[in-house]
Amino acid sequence: MPEISSSKPYRIGRSRTGLGLFATRKIKKGTKIIRYFGPLLDSKNKKHDDIDNKYLFEINNRWTIDGSTRKNIARYINHACRPNAESDVSSRKRKVIIRAIKTIQPGEEINYDYGTDYFKIFLKPIGCKCDHCEKKRAKKRAEARAEKLRLKLKAEKRAAKKADKAARKATKAAGKAVTPKAAKKRNPLGAAKANAHARGTGKPTKTKASRTKPLSRVQPKAASRARRAS
Repeated sequence: MPEISSSKPYRIGRSRTGLGLFATRKIKKGTKIIRYFGPLLDSKNKKHDDIDNKYLFEINNRWTIDGSTRKNIARYINHACRPNAESDVSSRKRKVIIRAIKTIQPGEEINYDYGTDYFKIFLKPIGCKCDHCEKKRAKKRAEARAEKLRLKLKAEKRAAKKADKAARKATKAAGKAVTPKAAKKRNPLGAAKANAHARGTGKPTKTKASRTKPLSRVQPKAASRARRAS
C-alpha cells in the first residue's frame, strides 16, 4: 500500500467494496483533493488500444489515463451514485483532478460518480454497493418483510374467522339435535302418540279389561230365561 504524506487530508482504509479513500480532516466544498494520474494511452496506438483494466480514465476520444499504477492514490476512490466529489477533466492539459462538491467530514469516505459506461460494464452486473444503493436495497428488503408479515397476519385472521364460523355452526347444530334418551324423558308414552292425541286425531287404545264383559251382567239374563221356562 503506498505511503501518504501526513499533510494530505486523506488516507487509505477499508471500505464496503474493499479499499477506499477517507478524509482525515474536514475538506471544504470546492477543494481540490487529489490528481488522478498515470501513463497516457493513445487510441491511435494499436499497442495502447489493447490495454484493458478497470482503472482506465478516458479524457476524450483519443487520450486515456491508465491509472493502474500504485502511485496513483486516486485509484482507491470508489464510485457513488450520490457522491461528495467529482472528476474535473481538462482535455487540453490531459489532466484529471478530483475535487469536493460538498463539505466532507473527517472519517467520511471520498467518492465520485464513475459515469454511465463504467457503471453498466463493471458495477451493474454485480450491483452497486455505494451507501445510496445499499439504503435503497435495505428499504426494499424492509418493505418486502413488512408485506410478507401483512399477508401472514391476513391469512391467520381469515383462518381464525373461518374456524370461529365453523364452531358456531357446530354449536347451533348440536343445540337442535335431540338424543333418544332425551326424547324419552320429554315424552315417556311416545312422541307420536302424544302428538296424535294433542291434535284430536288419535284413537284411544282399548285395553283387555275393557273388551271383557263383567260376570255381574251375565247372571241377570240367565235368571230371566229360567223364569220364562218355568
